[in-house]
Amino acid sequence: MFKLILSFVFIFIFSCNLQAQNCNCAENLKWVKKIIEENDAGFQYVLDQKGLDAYQAHNTKIEQKLAGVKSNLDCTKLLSEWLQFIRKGHLSINRIDGKDVDVLVSKDDHSVKIAHPSIPFSEEEFKLYLSAKKRQDLEGIWDSPPYKVAIKKYPEGYKGIIVGSTADNWVVGDVKFTLNNELSEGTYYLRDKSQEKISSTLAIGKNIFQLGNYLYTRKYPTVENTPLEADFARSYSTDKPYLQKINTKTILLRIPSFNGRQKQTIDSLTAVHKPQLEKTENLIIDIRNNGGGSDGSYAEIIPFLYTNPIRTVGVTFYSTKLNNQRMLDFCEKYEEYGIDPKDVPFYKAAYDSLSNHLGKFVNLRPNRTMINIDSSHTALPYPKQVAIIINGGNGSTAEQFLLEAKQSKKVKLFGTTTAGVLDISNMYFVESPCKEYRLGYSLSKSYRIPEMAIDNKGIQPDFYIDKSIPAHEWVDHVRKVLEDSK
Repeated sequence: MFKLILSFVFIFIFSCNLQAQNCNCAENLKWVKKIIEENDAGFQYVLDQKGLDAYQAHNTKIEQKLAGVKSNLDCTKLLSEWLQFIRKGHLSINRIDGKDVDVLVSKDDHSVKIAHPSIPFSEEEFKLYLSAKKRQDLEGIWDSPPYKVAIKKYPEGYKGIIVGSTADNWVVGDVKFTLNNELSEGTYYLRDKSQEKISSTLAIGKNIFQLGNYLYTRKYPTVENTPLEADFARSYSTDKPYLQKINTKTILLRIPSFNGRQKQTIDSLTAVHKPQLEKTENLIIDIRNNGGGSDGSYAEIIPFLYTNPIRTVGVTFYSTKLNNQRMLDFCEKYEEYGIDPKDVPFYKAAYDSLSNHLGKFVNLRPNRTMINIDSSHTALPYPKQVAIIINGGNGSTAEQFLLEAKQSKKVKLFGTTTAGVLDISNMYFVESPCKEYRLGYSLSKSYRIPEMAIDNKGIQPDFYIDKSIPAHEWVDHVRKVLEDSK
């Protein structure tokens, strides 16, 4: 009986402690700051660059904004704003339940709907209007679940108007977004109807349209793409690498991601098509919007680029008890992380080495210097020229690939400057005490910095592709440059 009472008391106290756990935005901010200050490999680096006074001023500004937090979305935005001081890449904060939005704003215990622009609208009448048009353009019915939107042109610009939605707070006639006549900027209304500025749009053929981070697919009227538009739509929408023969002189290798799970596909493509690659004059590698992944994913591409030894600058890992847990995760959940079983002993040894040097940066390959020189390949006569197409969507491992590839005499980069998120890397993800948020931060720092920093700068192309050349024509433009060169 006595044991039973004790058990009841323990359960009661434990449940009370759970209920007393404070999960407000101020506590979540304290948690984020503590994790970053104690564990992030780039925290001290940014303090050294920006100064303690600037950091304290940033903290004060963010804390003053706490009083204005009224929803999950407000809190997530504030936490993201705090992280922006540290760096723009290899940091993330997201709600675990995905509920970053609140349909209603509560004021004095009364729920009040957010005012929102609306236009009387008939889908049937709009379709009749479209059928009478002689020329097809952006106007039409587009889909981006959970929304079906009619894009219609007005004198002041374009408006996206809801014609169907499974989101309870969106009804027919609500304006989902506005765009100016040049399609260069506008306003996008989020799930909770708060506003987000649109600063970029991209037509992907005639049937896919991107507004900032949001993708819309045309449903009516159906429009046939040109061959170049169809190729681009395929390359943009796929998540799988593929190889395409353009003509007898040029091959295209499209790699949308270097995710570790794509390594097998990339390796298979290069192995199966090796005879073709070794007798074709030009190779175009399109890695636009490839945000990175695993360095091992591009290993089998290097032999086709190689002309001379490739120098790679290594990284050093910051050791804390929390950080080192990732190495154990790799050992215990190697299949989940896409880790080759034969690499598990390395991660176990890495964990032991890190644990013996808490609070310090550790070189996990002590038998190597900070510089690795790869001279293991033989320069192939073909391909003679290699063009890599890049843009602002390239970061992390994609940028590491470029640093190695551009050392080849065969390689030239085409496109626009990359994102610049490489110096502080190797992300780890942890949950907040209340299981509300998932924070991603970084464990390693490159030996390149500060002399050759990539963060906030990016990697520039050798051949800049300006805005006069549409995105769907980039591959053909590069092909012409390669084939016309003497």
